[in-house]
Amino acid sequence: MIRSGGLLRRVARRSAYGLAGSAAIGGTGVAVYTQTESGQGFKRQMDFWTSLGPIVFDYWWNLAASSPKVKLFTPELLEEENKAKKKEIQQGIHQRNAPKIFQVMLDLGGLYIKLGQVLSVTALPIPDQYREYFRTLQSNVPGHEDFEKIVKPTLEKELGKALDEIFDSVEEIPCGAASIGQAHKAILKETGERVIIKVQYPDAKWQVPADIVCVGDFLHVCVWFGLVDEDSSRLSYDEFSRQFLAELDYGMEKDNLQKVYESTLDPSSPYQAKGVVLPRVYDDLCTKQVITMTYLPGPKFEEEAKKQLAFLGIDTKKGIRSIVKDAHKETTGVVDAETAVDMMPDVEEMTNTSDQAENATVTDGKDRVQKRESRMTQSPPVWRTALTKVVSNLVTVDSIFSMLRMVRKVVLWSKIMAVKSIQLASPVMSKDWKEWAASQETLLLQAEQMDWTQKAVYALLDVHGYQILNQGLFNADPHPGNIILMNTEENIHDPKIGLIDYGQCKRLTQEERVKVARLLLSIANQESDQSIADHFRNLGIQTLNDNTAFLAEFGRLMFGSFQPKHLDHSWHRNFHKQDRVKYFPKELSMVYRTCLLLRGLAMSLQFNPSVGAEWKHYAQAAVDEYEAQQLQIQTQG
Repeated sequence: MIRSGGLLRRVARRSAYGLAGSAAIGGTGVAVYTQTESGQGFKRQMDFWTSLGPIVFDYWWNLAASSPKVKLFTPELLEEENKAKKKEIQQGIHQRNAPKIFQVMLDLGGLYIKLGQVLSVTALPIPDQYREYFRTLQSNVPGHEDFEKIVKPTLEKELGKALDEIFDSVEEIPCGAASIGQAHKAILKETGERVIIKVQYPDAKWQVPADIVCVGDFLHVCVWFGLVDEDSSRLSYDEFSRQFLAELDYGMEKDNLQKVYESTLDPSSPYQAKGVVLPRVYDDLCTKQVITMTYLPGPKFEEEAKKQLAFLGIDTKKGIRSIVKDAHKETTGVVDAETAVDMMPDVEEMTNTSDQAENATVTDGKDRVQKRESRMTQSPPVWRTALTKVVSNLVTVDSIFSMLRMVRKVVLWSKIMAVKSIQLASPVMSKDWKEWAASQETLLLQAEQMDWTQKAVYALLDVHGYQILNQGLFNADPHPGNIILMNTEENIHDPKIGLIDYGQCKRLTQEERVKVARLLLSIANQESDQSIADHFRNLGIQTLNDNTAFLAEFGRLMFGSFQPKHLDHSWHRNFHKQDRVKYFPKELSMVYRTCLLLRGLAMSLQFNPSVGAEWKHYAQAAVDEYEAQQLQIQTQG
């Protein structure tokens, strides 16, 4: 457990180091030292803690048991029965400090932007006041590095030639920017091929390690604030630091992309059958800070997802909770679903769609917290609870989605038929009718795209199942911004899907793949609680009570489809009372994250897939291959 005094000493010590270092080195020495990578990293850490120090003090002064204010003026906060009052004060402190921490992230940029993005979608219980601010970083990320002053010199230094000797043209405005680098479109001089140049910022190599140290201390602060569980935050930090340090290794990213690309050339792989492509790497134009790859034309999938939601008549400003809640109410008329859906896992937050970020405000977050707390402390009428359970058992999530899609498709095709009729009867139709029909000419393409969207979602699931269970190398960040809709003129009615950005790849050994496969099979085959829990334990998960029912239900929630009971408030409340995860296996964490991202995308488009069922054939093949190898070894032995 992290003590408040220890945390304050840590903050004070870092500040003191900065002052002492400045005094010892002297003005000229400081100027020289801060130009070195170590000095710049140190200064960056000091900037972080100088900004965060007053915020830490605010929490300590108003909430900590060691605070003089709490001891002298609000000692009741130390009493167990006054949790509600302490929480109320805590909410106020969150409210005034969330914009300050958000501004620190904006000012420092780099990995702090990425941290905010991760915290906005994490399963950790981040307060809504912070989460709503962090969500804006999904789309409203400030700026990019200057092309002439930073990007061009970096490229020419890395590639060893002037850019005009290699490329006919390079677009100065990046087509994508992230915390450690940005990407530019270009045309090769020799072949005329269109390519993407991904270049790492020169400062990233010292900035990221320095930021990761601060992120670790920041999570200690979050534990002390009571925002996150200590064990969960430690595991999350370990994975976070490992993954983003790995992102600095462009050589490894290039090798990963090349290996996955080569697997797409295998006619037995699902890529060709499913219409999924990856960019090809130009090895001679890659370095430790530059990756050059083929350009995949088309908009990002998140843009198409928003269009599809609009076609379905869904407000694109809403998340999954709102979509499921509205669908449930529209189909069943049961209003109490609102309470239940608020307890659903945060799957929609894993889609990283920009519509959520653009419309997230702190006021909305505060209102939602207050409404949720009010609903959780008030019991709904007995008749309404009973009706909710009866209807939920009769009407599944799948049937809700299917019914709404069918109704909206019928409406769309009715409009198409009306347009056709008007066009056939054009000589006798009024000018207003003709203008309306002309304005609806894209309806047929919309109808075709609705069918294609379902195909695309399940193709993405299939390909990632193949990567994880067959290849043991997969992209653990398949959010809609990393998926390209390649709707060229040749395939406008059946677009291909492009997958980009393999900076967060995860590798699994054969033994790890087999363990994951057996867990998936136990869920897909609807095996007993004991069987699912045992396969989960075999992966190394540890819980406080080692509760078999909890482990089995957790596995089904991770890799199954959403069930009616998941819309029941009391189910989630009882589920979380059963047990608590102490250790989550690292080899499973990125698999689970990939599942959440893909399932979040599917749910946002009103599909409710079971990842276990979709990946069952790959899981069975992985187990069969392993067992055959073991049998052969035993026979030869």
